[in-house]
Amino acid sequence: MASDTTAAVPSPAPGQEGTAPARARAQERRSRRYRRDVRWSPYALIAPFFLFFAAFGLFPLLYTGWASLHQVELTSPNDMTWVGLRNFTRLLSDDFFWNALRNTFTIGVLSTVPQLLVALGIAHLLNYKLRGSMFFRVAVLTPYATSVAAATLVFVLLFGRDYGMINWALGLAGFGHVDWQNGTWTSQLAVSTIVIWRWTGYNALIYLAAMQAVPADLYESAALDGASRWQQFRHVTIPALRPTILFTTVVSTIGATQLFGEPLLFSGSAGATGGSDHQFQTLGLYLYEQGWVNLHLGRASAIAWAMFLILLLIGAVNWLVSRMLHKGMTS
Repeated sequence: MASDTTAAVPSPAPGQEGTAPARARAQERRSRRYRRDVRWSPYALIAPFFLFFAAFGLFPLLYTGWASLHQVELTSPNDMTWVGLRNFTRLLSDDFFWNALRNTFTIGVLSTVPQLLVALGIAHLLNYKLRGSMFFRVAVLTPYATSVAAATLVFVLLFGRDYGMINWALGLAGFGHVDWQNGTWTSQLAVSTIVIWRWTGYNALIYLAAMQAVPADLYESAALDGASRWQQFRHVTIPALRPTILFTTVVSTIGATQLFGEPLLFSGSAGATGGSDHQFQTLGLYLYEQGWVNLHLGRASAIAWAMFLILLLIGAVNWLVSRMLHKGMTS
């Protein structure tokens, strides 16, 4: 009798029937969950930003745009009367608006130009190997970390008419005391000084980061050609920093357009008027005066949108200048 050589197939153990299909279904569920996670997780991570932006950025922008087309008071914001573009046309004949716009431009120039020039010089010095360079970098950033209120109150004491340290120093030099708050140019110069003090170090560190990205080979080649350090700074550093200089100029201009805290606190008891004769009232102060002092929410919204349009104009100029610089560098 021949032996049976066919291998016997073991029967599945009790309770293990259907194990393979169950594993396949579980793996398929995990695969679908993984695909959903990979697809939707990035949106979930950035969703908080868009929620906060919609609540605190987009909604105020749209609401002020709607309110600017109405006559509405802050005491009854739901009681709106449609006036169309009247709030904007009134700005064109409003002497206080043009005075605030002129003051904003003047203070912006007085603060931005010296600020960026000094920041460029400080960054150039910090770019060299110095002992304790980290200390100096932290030191120049300290004014930026100081609150607006604390810095402005200190400068109010420095620019005091009777007991201020600056007038004391002018007296030692043989000059008379200056009434810094009540003069037009003196008050704007004093407010600009606060802005310069707070933001110079911040811009200096931006310039320093850009300088450290300049290839060292360019400086070595210039030195071999006999260029002095000043010539290297003019012909190597400045051309390499053109995009950064443009960026800081635009950002500083936007900050000057929105200037509010420094002139408000510098005016003292004058409040939002920007001095007894509105001599340093900026657009931000004028907006605050119309909306929160005079309670004209519609007019304040129109001023806010006028400032927004000015910022858009600055952005358009930045885009045009950037294109011109890019064409000049690539040609």
